[in-house]
Amino acid sequence: MSIWWSLHLRREAASVPLARRLLLGTMETAGVDPDICYDLSVALSEACANAVEHGGDAATEDYRVTAFIDGDTCRIEVTDSGPGFRTSPEPSAPPHTATDRAPTPAPVPAPAQAPAFAEDGRGLFLIEALTDHVRYRNRTGRCGAVVSFDKILKWREGAALPMAS
Repeated sequence: MSIWWSLHLRREAASVPLARRLLLGTMETAGVDPDICYDLSVALSEACANAVEHGGDAATEDYRVTAFIDGDTCRIEVTDSGPGFRTSPEPSAPPHTATDRAPTPAPVPAPAQAPAFAEDGRGLFLIEALTDHVRYRNRTGRCGAVVSFDKILKWREGAALPMAS
C-alpha cells in the first residue's frame, strides 16, 4: 500500500504547523517509528518555513507540499514560486543560501556555505541531517524552487502499512 497527499498552502506562518500535523498524523496512523516521524516533521517544518519566508513576492501567495509514502520510503517535496536557485554563483556575489533575501536566485545550497554562526541557512542543514537524500532544483518552465527529501522508514511493531503491502 502507498499513501500520497498534496496540499496547496498560503504563504503564511500558520500553514507550517498544518502541514507538519498532517504528515505526523499520516505517519503515526501508518505505524511509522516515532523517531522517524519526528525527523521528517522537523525537516518538513524547515522546508515550509523557507517557502513561506522566501518563496515568492507579494503576488505569489501559495506553495505546495506533497508527501509520498511508498513501501519503506517517504519522499516529501515543497515547491514555491520564488526566484529559484542559480545553477552557478555569480563571481562577484557573496555566497547565498536558499534562505537569503536576494533579488536574484540563490545558488543550489551546499553544506559549506552556512557557518555555524550564520543567521540564515540552518534549516537546510537540518533537512540534510535528518533525512537520507535531499535534492534542490528549479521548477521546470516556471519560477520557483523545489526542495525534496527522502527518508527510509522504520516501523512500529504491528504497524498497519507494511502489513497491507
